[in-house]
Amino acid sequence: MAPERTDTAGRLNAWLNDPADPLWERPGPRADQVRRDVAGTAVFLLVALAMVLLSKNMGMRVAEEETWRAYAAVSLMILPLALRRRFPLAVALGSSGLFVALSYFSTEASMQLSFQAAYFAALYAAVAWARDRRLLWIVVALVLLAMVLWLVISFTMTSMVDGMFANYEEPQGPLGRLTAAVLYASVVNLAYFGGALAVGRSSWRAALQRQRLAEQAAQIREQSGELARRAVVDERLRIARELHDVVAHHVAVIGIQAGAARRVLGKNPDAATDALRTIEGSSRDAVAEMRSLLGVLRSETDLAPSGAERAPEPDLADLRELVDGRAEAGLTVELRLVEEHPGDLADVPPPLGLSIYRTVQESLANVARHSTATKALVTLRTGTDRDGADDAGPAPRWVEVEVTDDGRPRGATEGSGFGLRGIRERVALHGGDAEIGPRRTGNGWRVRARFGLRVRDGALVP
Repeated sequence: MAPERTDTAGRLNAWLNDPADPLWERPGPRADQVRRDVAGTAVFLLVALAMVLLSKNMGMRVAEEETWRAYAAVSLMILPLALRRRFPLAVALGSSGLFVALSYFSTEASMQLSFQAAYFAALYAAVAWARDRRLLWIVVALVLLAMVLWLVISFTMTSMVDGMFANYEEPQGPLGRLTAAVLYASVVNLAYFGGALAVGRSSWRAALQRQRLAEQAAQIREQSGELARRAVVDERLRIARELHDVVAHHVAVIGIQAGAARRVLGKNPDAATDALRTIEGSSRDAVAEMRSLLGVLRSETDLAPSGAERAPEPDLADLRELVDGRAEAGLTVELRLVEEHPGDLADVPPPLGLSIYRTVQESLANVARHSTATKALVTLRTGTDRDGADDAGPAPRWVEVEVTDDGRPRGATEGSGFGLRGIRERVALHGGDAEIGPRRTGNGWRVRARFGLRVRDGALVP
């Protein structure tokens, strides 16, 4: 980064430009803006010529000056304004030369308000629309230098002063006539040129601000679109996990019971009937839960297409029913609840409870499909992280679920891996840690997921 300049030129450059974005160039005028400039200049010219005519009718004219000069000088001064936004610096330089030359060419024109306003507009447009801000600084410096030299020449080497005071009374005051005239002209020109620069700079800064706001708005729209897309993707992943867990759970039960029914169909019809009854119940449950999930995709409200309310999502209170249902599938599951403080599990937030439920559901489905185990243990614990405690608030809490079995991998039952990936995604969604793999004892499989909790306003939050 270049060092900041503290001299006069550096301060003027910083004032004319934007230090935060010194390379920004204002876009050129559009075609419709150029057309408006031409039309506006034509209207301004007609009004200015009419004002010249009125001033002559009032007697505001120089006797020795030819009548047509004033009209010609005003016209030549105004016409370049038609291109003031397309070629701002060229118009400013040209108008400066015309201002000096035409002031000598027609004294009447130089006293016209329209003549002065046209030059003001040319200077304003240069500051407001110049794309090369360094070249603008040079042009401004040349214009100011030329105007200063013109004033000096006018007061020292011409008869302007004598003509100015020809009809005036004797001066009154402590200053001499020439000194007062110089000071008066200096104040007027300072206001004139300074005003043109200030107004032009304000317009240029306003254009820069509008572009920045437009870019920010475009960026916000892009980010909003990305957030919406991300939300859709996340929801699809969530529904995909739900579908996988639901289907995996019930299909595993159906598969096991179908195999059991096939083996005992000719030997024990009653046992086969019980197995088929379990298959029937699991298939109905699977269809009901899938309809509930698909209703989310088909409807923009919380109601299913049929108008019936969706079934509530399962939580920790439904774990007992899940475990008991596994017994019907031939897998004995023990559920252990270990709470550091009574009521901790009841305070677990519903979204986290759903993830824990789905983790247990998928883990038991994997045991039924891929393991020879006939028994499994589901342990749900809560506790306090003593190492994470500090003086700023209560110690962090945690809830942990662990599913273990003592079987061996069953051959030809390798799965797709989506179930384990879904477990990890659910755990990561809540900022938890997951451990999935063989037990350290070398016999059986273990799935453990721990989620951090904090106490906020008397409630547990992830």
